[in-house]
Amino acid sequence: MALVKDNILLQCIRGSLGDQLTIYERNGQIIIAKKRGPSKNKPTIKQLEARYKMKIAAAYARAIIEDPELKAYYKSLAGPGQNAYNMAVKDAYKSPEVQNIRFEEETVIVTAKDEFRVAAVEIRVVNKAGSIQERGNAVLSRNGVDWHYKATSLPPGGKVIVVAVDLPGNETVKELSIGE
Repeated sequence: MALVKDNILLQCIRGSLGDQLTIYERNGQIIIAKKRGPSKNKPTIKQLEARYKMKIAAAYARAIIEDPELKAYYKSLAGPGQNAYNMAVKDAYKSPEVQNIRFEEETVIVTAKDEFRVAAVEIRVVNKAGSIQERGNAVLSRNGVDWHYKATSLPPGGKVIVVAVDLPGNETVKELSIGE
């Protein structure tokens, strides 16, 4: 790969030259690189999964670019050489992380993080028999990472199921048993 500076011949040229070179512009710089061809190897299962995940992430990014508020949010997080589209793809590619679930009396406190933003945390309280006793959305605390949900009761032998969702809709599910 070569970066071109102040070359009058290459200022208006973009595309491929035969099967040898590709000329393109990125962030105001002209770049000349060896032309890549398609791989002759059959893609692995992991590669196919990654391609599908990227396809979904790119579709999300194209959709958010149409929303001025979300586009401005992602643009504010972009660094040098990045734009709102890049940030949206990055956000859609990763799911949020539920780091901790703890109880303080009848309150369920969930610590959830995402590189960008956790949009919602849903709590489901399941009794010993396995049926959902109650469900609801947790409320974000002032620290920006802890979510609080006040349960009517936490049945002994049951469990709490936490579902953290980020802006693109990626979900992370984590369970914690309630002590007897």
